[in-house]
Amino acid sequence: MEITEAQYRQIEHCLPRQRGNVSMSNLQILNAILYVAEHGCKWRGLPKRFGRWHTVYTRMNRWSKSGVLDRVFTELQRAQIVRIKLEAVSLDSTAVKVHPDGTGALKKTDPKPLGNPGADGPPRFIWLPRMLEQP
Repeated sequence: MEITEAQYRQIEHCLPRQRGNVSMSNLQILNAILYVAEHGCKWRGLPKRFGRWHTVYTRMNRWSKSGVLDRVFTELQRAQIVRIKLEAVSLDSTAVKVHPDGTGALKKTDPKPLGNPGADGPPRFIWLPRMLEQP
């Protein structure tokens, strides 16, 4: 799943303009992001033809925080360049060994429990493309 130059021109207005001495074009970055999304590989597992994985990851992270990726994927679906169909969503968590005293059970000496026990902060970065409503 790679975008051609002609398809890129249709969505080019959604991406920020490149300035300065940039080693990779927005098209290369977008194709690398699509590769990771399609194959589910790690960033370090990107093939060499996409360039340095860290450059791709850094730009993808910047685009996701500024809303560029949402605009791009919305436009890709509107133009029917890329069709996204989520069949299953799976989130993986990390297993962490905890000392038996640190399992989160309320202690008898605790005067008041937490009002919201799930408020340990936001989860780590997870980005999923939004589905467009089908007509």
